[in-house]
Amino acid sequence: MSALTPVDTYETLYARLQEVVARLEQGELPLAEALALYEQGVRLAADCQHLLDSAELRVQQLLSGEPAIDLEA
Repeated sequence: MSALTPVDTYETLYARLQEVVARLEQGELPLAEALALYEQGVRLAADCQHLLDSAELRVQQLLSGEPAIDLEA
């Protein structure tokens, strides 16, 4: 996973992932560019999943009454 910056929200990462997917679905890309876009998409998907996992853990902690742990620190 790449290092997330403070401005990388789930929404911004997901929007970037959608752009990558759209470009790949258009086709007609040189192999090197398609591969680079695919790699970028994999990283973006992993970053989105990390943010979703962190949010799920936080919700579980809130529901169980446990103190929240800051995973982004």
